[in-house]
Amino acid sequence: MCYIIFSLRRDVNEAMLSKTIRIVLIFTLVIFLSCIPLTACEKPEPTVNGTSTPPEPTENGEGTLYLYGIDPFTLDPGVSGDMTSHEYIAQIFSGLVRLDDNLNVVPDIAERWDISNDYKTYTFYLRQDVKFHDGRKVTAGDFQFSWERACNPATGSHVAEIYLSDIAGVDEVLDGKSEEISGVKVIDDHTLEVNLKAPRSYFLYKLTYSTAFVVDRYNVDDGQYWWKLPNGTGPFKLARWDEESLLVLERNDTYYGQKASLQTVEFLLWGGVPMRMYETDEIAVAGVSVLYIDRVTDTAGPFYDQLKVSPELSFSYIGFNCTKPPFDDVNIRQAFSHAVDKDKIVSLVFRDMVEKAEGILPPGIPGYDDSLAGLDFDVDRAKELIALSSYGDVVNLPPITLTTAGYGGEISSSLSAIIAQWRENLGVEVEIRILEPERYLYHLKEEKDEMYEMGWIADYPHPQDFLEILFRTGNENNYGEYSNAAVDALLDKAALEMDKDLSLEMYQQVEQMLVDDAACLPLWFDRNYILVKSYVLGYKLNPMGFAWLSLVSIRTAM
Repeated sequence: MCYIIFSLRRDVNEAMLSKTIRIVLIFTLVIFLSCIPLTACEKPEPTVNGTSTPPEPTENGEGTLYLYGIDPFTLDPGVSGDMTSHEYIAQIFSGLVRLDDNLNVVPDIAERWDISNDYKTYTFYLRQDVKFHDGRKVTAGDFQFSWERACNPATGSHVAEIYLSDIAGVDEVLDGKSEEISGVKVIDDHTLEVNLKAPRSYFLYKLTYSTAFVVDRYNVDDGQYWWKLPNGTGPFKLARWDEESLLVLERNDTYYGQKASLQTVEFLLWGGVPMRMYETDEIAVAGVSVLYIDRVTDTAGPFYDQLKVSPELSFSYIGFNCTKPPFDDVNIRQAFSHAVDKDKIVSLVFRDMVEKAEGILPPGIPGYDDSLAGLDFDVDRAKELIALSSYGDVVNLPPITLTTAGYGGEISSSLSAIIAQWRENLGVEVEIRILEPERYLYHLKEEKDEMYEMGWIADYPHPQDFLEILFRTGNENNYGEYSNAAVDALLDKAALEMDKDLSLEMYQQVEQMLVDDAACLPLWFDRNYILVKSYVLGYKLNPMGFAWLSLVSIRTAM
């Protein structure tokens, strides 16, 4: 999939924190969307992950947690390509493996696995106590069905190729030449053998994403919208979903892992302005926008002790359509990159609450290179590059339109500032075309104009999830259709290298090549600022931007 996000609406005013604007941010998790959380000034005396260790509850009550939410686009793990949907899917479904708090791959439904000496064969041994919510036991055959279904062209998945195509035989299923994945073999009910086309250092990481989760074949047989009544295996089950009103998750008492403390989690869908709802105790968690950052970081104020700050492996950028003029010319891509003063935007629009991005990999991800050389703000150099381009002068540039998502014709202050800088520094007018978010997310590759705004949040903590998925020739999420044979070759080499340090060095080289070639215009990295009521224990966002609700409890006695 792609945990796609937008940080581009984070400077909107109070009136725009309505359904219209929040749906533009559909690619971010529900709580992260609430009031559009922002990186802000540092909280004094930061603790691990920017959060404080909650006090021990005097009574571990079951209770109900009330959260702000918006409707997911889908609850089908094999299809989901947005963060909002994934926030729910991660609670309802599960897979062979998962990420722990330290972002390491650990067992989930698979209690252990063996890897062959050539790193091409993985044998997974499944737990024997895993059941779907309706009580049917999960078998290795259910995983085979789930993956073959996700890859079947009739399913219409935009993400199966990204996360399953390392498995032998997946390409044939994706192309409609076979219905079975030759590289997936059921040894017995609790043993699954998976054969890869070639060694892949990140293969287990890919299996932590929802495309590889198990679904119930009988549930799928219920019809096209089976996922509105999903029969999953996760710590919560969907108890109720009234669209644009209420979504309720209920604890799965037959869950094979650590059972949730909460009895239910109620998402108030489109319930109002999240910060106001938080202040009136309608919800227990709210994201913090620039509008409220002074209030919540005031050490003498009522919210300071409820503020939690956590890093996020995310990246916002402007993409170039490399298949058509003028951005098929590297000089023009570089010129537009040099003409944006990101420091000024970060300071004036975001008030230094996001970190300027020189490159693509966010701080905290393996392979992050703080010495990477970006395309700095340099108007003179930008003008030189235009003169060196095939156009020679801005008057010869074709009309340029930037595609974005939303309703109502509104764009963010950050995007407005970028466009204003291109006008002022280059003398170029850039038009805006706004698509409905649903169409933007799943059809951007066909719909894009000369530029587009986008963001990405890690599906798993590996540089391949950014560099290869977003920029390798022909990849589904390479929306700008950038192509560089040298980049592709080095990505292939890095994927095959099982020595972690050597592999990361190669990914760093790839990143520098992409930045030098202006494969995109990096903008900024983010952190999450949220408010959490004092009676809520264990709620925190992981670096992928969502919370494991099964780890949350409510203090019921003081």
